[in-house]
Amino acid sequence: MGGKGRSRTQRKHFRQGRENVWKRPKTSDESANATPGDANKTHWEPFATQNPAFDEYYKEQEIVSTEEWDSFIEYIRKPLPAAFRINSSSQFYVDIRTQLENDFSKSLQAEDTNGCEVEAIKPLPWYPDNLAWQSNFSRNQLRKNQTLEKFHEFLKLENEVGNITRQEAVSMVPPLFLDVRPDHFVLDMCAAPGSKTFQLLEMIYKLSEGNLPSGMVIANDLDVQRCNLLIHQTKRMCTANLIVTNHEAQNFPSCHLDRNRSGDSQIETTNEPDISQLLFDRVLCDVPCSGDGTLRKAPDIWRTWNAGNGNGLHCLQIQIAMRGLALLKVGGRMVYSTCSMNPVENEAVVAEILRRCGGTIELMDVSTLLPQLVRRPGLKKWKIRDKGLWLASYKDVPNYRRSVITSSMFPSGKSYEETSENSHIKSTEEFSNGNGDTEDGLQSTDDPVASTKSLEAEVSDLPLDRCMRIVPHDQNSGAFFVAVFHKLSSLPVSEKKHPSLAKKMDSSSSQPQELMNEVKEDSNGDDIVIPGEKDDQISEANLHADTLENVMDEASLDVNQDKIHKENEEVDTEPSPNVKPGPEMVTGKRKLQIQGRWRGVDPVIFYKDDAVVGRIMEFYGIKEAFPFKGHLITRNDDMNHVKRIYYISDSVKKVLELNLLGGQQLKIASVGLKMFERQTSKDGISSNCIFRISSEGLPLILPHITKQIIYASAVDFKHLLQYKSIKFPDFVDPEFREKASNLMLGCCVVVLSKEGSVSSDSVQTDTTSIAIGCWKGRSNVSVMVTAIDCQQLLQRLSVLHSGEGDSSIPEAGKDDGSEIKEVN
Repeated sequence: MGGKGRSRTQRKHFRQGRENVWKRPKTSDESANATPGDANKTHWEPFATQNPAFDEYYKEQEIVSTEEWDSFIEYIRKPLPAAFRINSSSQFYVDIRTQLENDFSKSLQAEDTNGCEVEAIKPLPWYPDNLAWQSNFSRNQLRKNQTLEKFHEFLKLENEVGNITRQEAVSMVPPLFLDVRPDHFVLDMCAAPGSKTFQLLEMIYKLSEGNLPSGMVIANDLDVQRCNLLIHQTKRMCTANLIVTNHEAQNFPSCHLDRNRSGDSQIETTNEPDISQLLFDRVLCDVPCSGDGTLRKAPDIWRTWNAGNGNGLHCLQIQIAMRGLALLKVGGRMVYSTCSMNPVENEAVVAEILRRCGGTIELMDVSTLLPQLVRRPGLKKWKIRDKGLWLASYKDVPNYRRSVITSSMFPSGKSYEETSENSHIKSTEEFSNGNGDTEDGLQSTDDPVASTKSLEAEVSDLPLDRCMRIVPHDQNSGAFFVAVFHKLSSLPVSEKKHPSLAKKMDSSSSQPQELMNEVKEDSNGDDIVIPGEKDDQISEANLHADTLENVMDEASLDVNQDKIHKENEEVDTEPSPNVKPGPEMVTGKRKLQIQGRWRGVDPVIFYKDDAVVGRIMEFYGIKEAFPFKGHLITRNDDMNHVKRIYYISDSVKKVLELNLLGGQQLKIASVGLKMFERQTSKDGISSNCIFRISSEGLPLILPHITKQIIYASAVDFKHLLQYKSIKFPDFVDPEFREKASNLMLGCCVVVLSKEGSVSSDSVQTDTTSIAIGCWKGRSNVSVMVTAIDCQQLLQRLSVLHSGEGDSSIPEAGKDDGSEIKEVN
């Protein structure tokens, strides 16, 4: 499929789960019964859930009191309870919630370690509307215990079709503090694997009452493979209000109108665009972190944990957060969060943001929101651990380590540089801990440990207690950190206020390579390595200008969302007329495309073939009131071989137009909702319209079509789902049989009648209608829905019409080999 590093990302890249590290070790009885020959065999042992350096570090930081330490450690060494969230955008979310409340909650039982019965599943009390649930069964129990098979299969199926999302409970918290509304433009800066993005999309849809919201979400991630995971997760949302981009978060483009450009031939340039710069009402800044808050689900972190992990990420976290604030509108809100307990990655970053922004940013007090969520205030004092030394202040940092340990890591943020006559700082040529005479009268000594241990940690004078820290033993969860910012006015120029910090951050690139490889733990416990490149300092003076040129110009993978599951799909072999062959081109079936300045990415092309669009509108009877023309795009610049047409909302259209006029600064991995696919009949019969409605786009367009739509009784609808293809004489309802045979050849839509009628004159479709796409042939109607969707609909109908034809419904999810993935 092409040259090295250019092969298409396969489903195995994001569907292979982590090894189960919580396997039961051998008991003492099993060891006693072992034969002598077994003594020389190497047995599997679970990861050791302890690390002396971890204990020493967090005891010193006092993230919990001494009295709580034992309870804290006890919980953090236990496996994490499974949690999942019902997607409120699902057509059946009320039914699923009712099923959990009235069926599974009563039928399932669980036992604690002492054999006492406990509540098996329960809603998280702090999550709105009983949409988030936690299970007291371990993942191992869910997979192995036969009594839980029904519940496990239910979770797998509903997750696969997008009705629920497996997600760690504390990972659900940050979006809840953003106060997202339907008209907001939202940026998720480090979005993969996509569960928080899914939450943000649900929020903009929540109050839209069946209409497309006027807001939109841009979900960004640096890693190409994680972008594929992000696309796969959000694809289940079936939304036209999402753009997925592939940029370094700290260098996310300031997409704005370039008035010196002559315009792009794709769009009309005679009129001024609706927006001249891409700024956001809400920004979610869930930054890369050391991830020790995920120890309960990824216990292999115990083995690799050290304080240097957090120190190495501190400057990058500041840069990402500052970029997020620069892209935030005045009056907007940004949430900064990590899945780390380390104050260097949390409070220290928040404190530095407040110092750099002055009075332009407010750290919000959100202690009254979500009152049932148990959280603790942020710390105001902490120390730095580096190379075996405890450092209480920047003046304690040895000179040779000042390229790594910056003043921003400490509570006061003071650099203590020699800028005044009263400075008492001095150093030696051989070795200096950076400590001279202090106000406390302490002298520098030859023993750096002694000189630093005797110092008290600095105390910040900033309102860091407004941050929230979630610890495992408060509510049997993972650990998380959240801070909420409100932008009061435009940001100052950071270099003018903190030139020394900018110098320190630039000089950090000289640190050893092993410290430059920054690691973040993903939701499945996999290490995501961010290459240790020099991170250019973002100047606030560039707030209304282009960001630094992104150097990611190597050919990347095609991450178009509809190609993930089509590995053997035929693709065009003709070269694009706008791309000249070169050594970087991929040979064979796959061709390397170019999206503006971005190599290896499918272009975003507005679809303007009026003849084809007109035939589509006529064939399906699309209402004139539906915003259709001008809202269609394709990812193939060869208009003669377009296989898929995507629909975009008005808000996404505005951003795409701005991006085109601004020189295509956004590297777009995925955009739009797949609405139509090219389709030909197997028997060679031609249809008046060669494009069929896709399953993803059907819910959106269903209320707006007036042709090729028929209404089926529950019996005929179930038969279609079961048998996939039915000849006209085999339909039970004679009226449905007649209407189906009179349809035009090609794609049609079959809607489940709500009132037992099959007459299109008496039934109206809306967002609650249950419908499937089909193909009307000469003698039959065939379902064009995936097997998993048919299975899910059958199960849903059996719940809605309990006792009606249940015996004929296939059993769900028998050993299909699929495992649902928990995402963070």
